[in-house]
Amino acid sequence: MLKTMLRGLAAASLAVLPLTVPAPAHAAETLPLADAVAALPVDTESRDGYSRTAFRHWNTGADPSDGCSTRNEVLISEAVEPPTVGPNCRLTGGQWWSYYDQVWVTSASSLDIDHMVPLAESWDSGASGWSAQRREAYANDQGAEASLVAVTARSNRAKADRDPAEWLPPAVEVHCRYVAEWVGTKLRWSLAADETEVAALREVAAGCSDQSVT
Repeated sequence: MLKTMLRGLAAASLAVLPLTVPAPAHAAETLPLADAVAALPVDTESRDGYSRTAFRHWNTGADPSDGCSTRNEVLISEAVEPPTVGPNCRLTGGQWWSYYDQVWVTSASSLDIDHMVPLAESWDSGASGWSAQRREAYANDQGAEASLVAVTARSNRAKADRDPAEWLPPAVEVHCRYVAEWVGTKLRWSLAADETEVAALREVAAGCSDQSVT
């Protein structure tokens, strides 16, 4: 019964995936953060066989006709002040807010596009069993705003492939948002979490009574 409920919650949180991975659309469900953490399937994690090249990125993005890669599409989408888009999708100008470390950035080249749940972590949590097509869809996922995040290269590289038991953004005031986006991404893609990770998520969620996950 419990497994059936968990599968149902994960399915309810799954938005329409990119066209490379046909999947039925499901109505989104909003849960309090603590309940969303409780909905995560718990399992051991293994990095056996992992290679970053198993996840093709950055591809031609959500709109192959615009000449921009997924990376540049995310930069354009998340810009607070839009950049100028030149030939070959070269970006000049613009302004971005890196929410992990609360820093304004005025150069696209100073930004990384962070996979909210890193590729290695997704492999550990279930993506090792996916097809190459599904892994490519995950690595280029623009179906939910939280999946790919434009942040400073410094904060992204400090995070690396660590989960919230090992790393949280330096800006304490965004921990509730970050954990909600982490949990939402895992539920959306039906990824598991190990016990240490879940314990850390519960600890943060306990102080986030107003935070929800869709």
